[in-house]
Amino acid sequence: MINQKANDRFEKGRGAQYNPKNKFLKGEYIQEHVEAIDDWEQEDRKTEYIFDESKTVVNEVKSPDVGMMFSLNPYQGCEHGCIYCYARNSHEYWGYSAGVDFESRIVVKKNAPQLLRKFFENKNWKPAPLSLSGNTDCYQPIERKMRITRQLLEICLEFRNPVGVLTKNALVLRDLDIIKELANLNLIRVFTSITSLDEDLRKVMEPRTATYKSRLKVVETLSKNGVPTGIMNAPLIPGLNDIHMPAVLKAASEAGAKWAGYTVVRLNGAIGGIFHDWLHKTFPDRAAKVWNLICACHDGQVNDSRWGTRTVGDGKFAELIRAQFQLYCRKYHLNEGHLEMNTNDFRRIKNGQLPLF
Repeated sequence: MINQKANDRFEKGRGAQYNPKNKFLKGEYIQEHVEAIDDWEQEDRKTEYIFDESKTVVNEVKSPDVGMMFSLNPYQGCEHGCIYCYARNSHEYWGYSAGVDFESRIVVKKNAPQLLRKFFENKNWKPAPLSLSGNTDCYQPIERKMRITRQLLEICLEFRNPVGVLTKNALVLRDLDIIKELANLNLIRVFTSITSLDEDLRKVMEPRTATYKSRLKVVETLSKNGVPTGIMNAPLIPGLNDIHMPAVLKAASEAGAKWAGYTVVRLNGAIGGIFHDWLHKTFPDRAAKVWNLICACHDGQVNDSRWGTRTVGDGKFAELIRAQFQLYCRKYHLNEGHLEMNTNDFRRIKNGQLPLF
């Protein structure tokens, strides 16, 4: 339960409760001491959308432990407001804070479809799976109006380029018609992020996301329509949602998921302070325990940048999480097969026409 004594200082519907300093900006006004009652005046901020004319939209992913080769992010910042989100730090590159700014100032790459088409037309492109999105959720609320993600899927279908989708929003089912066409050609897989089944926890940890029931419905609907689907039980936060793992994997399997993945939370950059503030305001009774368990998974720190261990952790507690995950995946018949998406049918289209030869 949320700390009732702190309710008057806790903004519901937000993950981050303040804006930490942007390390790239030297002259800026921020609230350094979020605990100072006299200074506390939480801004009733409405979401602001910043429309950007990007120059590129496909990013090559060089990190060896991420599991994707190329990512495409139609939006930067995410209104979902998940407190743990690793993408918060990337908002600093845009001149904003990783805190409240990240979930209230959303950069919209309105020319992303045109850029993707141009990218596929380039004769140097060798077909490979794209990941929507590698950073922020491509089905966050503004997508309902902008329909950028839908256009990107249409272009992937047109060029026959494989694409993977990861989301925690039921809006993905709006595009079921296109997704089914892609699935018929083995050009897509859709993963849904399900971190728990506890709605009370979701409301403070992932405040503007679809309910867990809705996410399981996404898995069920995709599975029934022949779309390869799985879940990400990520991140697992020791002392908060790690004990929910067996129930999540069981429910996902029963809904039709064939694959599952996980990560252990890591609080790199500005996220450490944001999460620490949130943790002590929402779960003061176990804040110290949770913090220490996170440290136990990352060699005594909450941030670990070592390849191969940064996402799954190390140490005894991380090993216990890994063993339990593998056990319950076997029990519920998850990850029993590997899906190779089709890269053989890619076709290069120029100015809306296929080449004659």
